[in-house]
Amino acid sequence: MLLVVLVCAVTRPFRLPEAVFAVPAAAVVIAAGAITPDHAREEAARLGPVIGFLAAVLVLAKLCDDEGLFHACGTWMARWSAGRPGRLLGAVFALASAITAVLSLDATVVLLTPVVFATAAHMGARPTPHVYACTHLSNTASTLLPVSNLTNLLAFTASGLSFTRFGALMTLPWLVAIGVEYLVFRRFFASALRDAEPGPHPAEPPELPLFALVTVAGTLAGFVVASALGSDPAWAAAAGALVMAVRALARRHTTPAAVVRAAGLPFLAFVLALGIVVRAVVDNGLADALGHLLPDGTALPALLGSAALAAVLANVINNLPAVLVLVPLAAPSGPGAVLAVLLGVNIGPNLTYAGSLATLLWRRIVHHHEHEVGLREFTVLGLLTVPAALALATVALWVSLRLIGT
Repeated sequence: MLLVVLVCAVTRPFRLPEAVFAVPAAAVVIAAGAITPDHAREEAARLGPVIGFLAAVLVLAKLCDDEGLFHACGTWMARWSAGRPGRLLGAVFALASAITAVLSLDATVVLLTPVVFATAAHMGARPTPHVYACTHLSNTASTLLPVSNLTNLLAFTASGLSFTRFGALMTLPWLVAIGVEYLVFRRFFASALRDAEPGPHPAEPPELPLFALVTVAGTLAGFVVASALGSDPAWAAAAGALVMAVRALARRHTTPAAVVRAAGLPFLAFVLALGIVVRAVVDNGLADALGHLLPDGTALPALLGSAALAAVLANVINNLPAVLVLVPLAAPSGPGAVLAVLLGVNIGPNLTYAGSLATLLWRRIVHHHEHEVGLREFTVLGLLTVPAALALATVALWVSLRLIGT
């Protein structure tokens, strides 16, 4: 059933939502006795707050896009680059990293990638390096905050860390991984960044969507406050989404139906059903098998081994099932082990298309823009970035653990 769900998520037969296959698969494993109803309810209760948070962030990101936030980002990138593709790559790296960290990787893939296409076309630059940066950073740059990725939320819950301590420990690995990606990109796409003709310089920048920026900043502050008070970050995300939704509805810039669609209900159902199927696999032997492979402790060799195993598993069964399987096994070794697994499942998926759902979604968006993505080029770029970024980021995590502690 897990294989069926993952294959259908990759291929999307008849363009049907992933939930169309995942929900029946979850029902089958329950009916067949592969997972007890009590364990299924337990898994649903564990994933409930995470799914609620994801829905709120998706709504928040879509309403920020409606306010013009991502259009303003595109204009800023064009002005900053001044017709030079190399500077545009730096601007994409900066914005994609920030947007992924604060608004989650889905915002970078779904909302920023089309803006990058338009900006590169306006400048007359080849879009390939800049568009590849969006997918790589949607994974790599999602290591910073608990809210940056669905995998982070699952690891955050198991780690026992506060919001601020999580962010403090992951700041250095985040910077190191992004730095490695940037250096490799500059070298790998050197000719594309050098050969383009300078494009026109944009006119006056658009007015910044201050309300959206203030709401996002307030939501981020709310995450910190909620963590300090022992409350779930989902409440802060819901508050930010509610503020944006009320304003947009009052000004007739959106409709209730559009807000509900922005929450991605079919995808949320897919996440819940996938969690139940993965729990069935874990209960029937996978946990025991991986338990013998996952290193114990938080010494540097153990952290490197945990990160490497997580990266391999993410590319075999996708990073969401991988984190569902490995985080409970790593939790007894402490927060450091959980964060090492998180580095593996977030950075590792840049190696293959099937490594993360974000990469699959990015690929569909790229094809929609009639841009060819070569499997060989994607894989070679992944081989050049993933091992170096993952190893150095894990070393940076080890340093952070020694300097900051848990």
